[in-house]
Amino acid sequence: MELRHLRYFVAVAEQQSFSRAAGLLHVSQSAISEQIADLEEEIGVRLLDRGSRKTGLTDTGRVFLQHAYRVLEESKNSVQEAQRAERGEVGSLRIGFFAGGLGDGFPRLIRDFREKHPRVELSLVEMSVSEQWPALMEGRLDIAFTRVPEPQFRRDIRYEIIQHDPMLAILPRTHARASAKRIDVKDLATDRFVVSSRATSPSVFDKVIELCSEAGFAPNIVSVNTVWSSVTLMVQSGEGVSLLPMNHQQPSATDLAFVPLKAKNAFVELCVCWAAKRDRQLLRSFRELTRLHVRGNERL
Repeated sequence: MELRHLRYFVAVAEQQSFSRAAGLLHVSQSAISEQIADLEEEIGVRLLDRGSRKTGLTDTGRVFLQHAYRVLEESKNSVQEAQRAERGEVGSLRIGFFAGGLGDGFPRLIRDFREKHPRVELSLVEMSVSEQWPALMEGRLDIAFTRVPEPQFRRDIRYEIIQHDPMLAILPRTHARASAKRIDVKDLATDRFVVSSRATSPSVFDKVIELCSEAGFAPNIVSVNTVWSSVTLMVQSGEGVSLLPMNHQQPSATDLAFVPLKAKNAFVELCVCWAAKRDRQLLRSFRELTRLHVRGNERL
């Protein structure tokens, strides 16, 4: 049974005439007659009473007509849903982010997208930076707010830099440079360093090494931690100093100083990333809205 069998049958039932149905559908009367005969033979029942002046429904035909209406309506809905999906108006989106990496602009972006795409189901998934790239490749995430992917992921993952997050020196309030408006990294050459683990945030770890190397020294690393809050806790505990990107949930700790760095390259990029082979209109719509928010000078 094909959809055209049902369309022909419905047309004849509504017009009560093979000839009028043929005119309505712009096909020959013989084609409609043959298709409905095939339909009746396939299902093994007579659907129409073929009279000389008008064609009517059998009792069985009346029952079948109601089901035919539902099937045709459902097929129409299916086409419309597929077209909406192609336009990025329906579907689901799993969005990755990392703790402390996003500010007030991110919730506004999500609310704005929900308002513009009410039929899209959004899921927000917190993951460390290094966990996000495999999750994109494996399809566990559709899009992610993260750092620039490591070289081994760049063949499969596309990315777009949306902002530069400044690096700060995180110092105990008792540190000699704690009250400075800006600080040279070389002023920390004799300090002990607490750093973020390269396993969880390689770009931040590499940036610390880069900045210290450009300042003429290798940092004396005494503690390696996996999350921003653990690093600051170690600094609060007197373990050393740290260089970290600005955290948008930065604690208001009175015993810490957050001092901007003088180096022009003292930043790490925040990117939106997606798997090249899984790109689709819904992702493109989300990225475009992200660009609009960023162009509006809103930090995510």
